[in-house]
Amino acid sequence: MLVRDAMSSVVLTIGPTHTLRQAARLMAARRVGAAVVLDTDHCGIGILTERDILVSLGAEQDPDTETAGTHTTGDVVFAAPSWTLEEAAEAMTNGGFRHLIVLDGHEPVGVVSVRDIIRCWAPVRTRAAAMAG
Repeated sequence: MLVRDAMSSVVLTIGPTHTLRQAARLMAARRVGAAVVLDTDHCGIGILTERDILVSLGAEQDPDTETAGTHTTGDVVFAAPSWTLEEAAEAMTNGGFRHLIVLDGHEPVGVVSVRDIIRCWAPVRTRAAAMAG
């Protein structure tokens, strides 16, 4: 199975000046765990995850003044739609993260998460176990 089969094509794109509260509201409304941060002036494409927001809140930072750009991961590992889920899982494991931005050329076309991979793998594993038993 490939990343294109598992990824969410709902890509929430925000700018670096969005506050963390704005980002959290948009992420909750779209039911996504990460936002693609487009910063054409600096790092290009980055990612802001729910974990980044939690770390900021845990540090007692103000979500109404803290910006996405301050908490964005800019050194992003990108996936291609043609990657296998195994390749995506390996990249996530090696990097210690739970989301990958999926690029087709230079355009974000999706986000694949650990949850997406598990959702795809679980039925396959269940069917294999049933056939073996």
